[in-house]
Amino acid sequence: MIPYVLRRIGHALVVLWGAITLSFVIVQLVPGDPARLVLTGKESGGGGTASAEQLAEIRTQMGLDRPLLQQYLGYLGDVVTLDWGVAWSKEQREVVEVLGDGLVPTLQLGLTSLTLLLLLGLAGALASVLLPTRWLRAIAETITLVGIAVPSFVLAIVLLQIFSFGLQWFPAFGTEGWRSLVLPSLAIALLGAGTLAQVFARSIREVQGEGHVEVARARGLSPRQVLTGHVLRNASLPVYTLVGILVGGIVSGAAIIETVFARPGIGQLYVEAVEARDFPLIQALIILTGGLYVLVTLVVDLTYPLLDPRIASPGGRARPRRAVTAPRSH
Repeated sequence: MIPYVLRRIGHALVVLWGAITLSFVIVQLVPGDPARLVLTGKESGGGGTASAEQLAEIRTQMGLDRPLLQQYLGYLGDVVTLDWGVAWSKEQREVVEVLGDGLVPTLQLGLTSLTLLLLLGLAGALASVLLPTRWLRAIAETITLVGIAVPSFVLAIVLLQIFSFGLQWFPAFGTEGWRSLVLPSLAIALLGAGTLAQVFARSIREVQGEGHVEVARARGLSPRQVLTGHVLRNASLPVYTLVGILVGGIVSGAAIIETVFARPGIGQLYVEAVEARDFPLIQALIILTGGLYVLVTLVVDLTYPLLDPRIASPGGRARPRRAVTAPRSH
């Protein structure tokens, strides 16, 4: 078990280091002078002139006046110590402070979306497999395809038209109260729920045909006992793996949904930082979202042996044998 845990933590650290390095390389590959782009991007209209003193000050603060290797090593040190500089597009506030303000509403949206995603996905999978008649199962499976086929921003607009502008059940914009979370969370959750339902339903059908399930039926167990004791546990293994991938979809979908519903958060900060060419903030957002994804994936990997102890055993499989298809990003 210990070698497995150390191996997974090592993989997570490598991925996180890759995200940090990528955020550093982005600034180096930007055409033109990053300091000039930052300065002109934070001025109204983005077309102001920059004095030599202003440019020198920004280059010093961003570490651009040092050799490349020193820049990289210094950047790694700053990341580790959370010294991420100032956000030029946010009145030169500390980047950590800006991220803290945006992280809370995004976490609220993400956790609510993930909860709805799991509930809708599991319900859709069970309905498409266990409903008593073929046509009911076909209807349930068709509904799950909607979440895969329809882009999240289209779902957001439809939900706004029906439940906000039409029925006026939920507010269209803002973050006031729990009701403001319903529509944006549902718009994000439906995309992943369709993928989850398809994967889980396919896994249930595969497990239902395996030998140990046939033996359980032959022993006289009721259909409910066979389902709960032998089918769902084994069928849930690829679904559990998929959760880590779906979290990445939630993070990427938040940028679109927060813009549509005018919600503050990490996604909205991405849009504003790119528009303002605020490189310190962009770099921090890359690290933050990459770190969240790595953290969730690590938690999934470390708890996976609780469902299948063979994973952590010497010579055990690192992943379940069934392939998992990653959700499409809209």
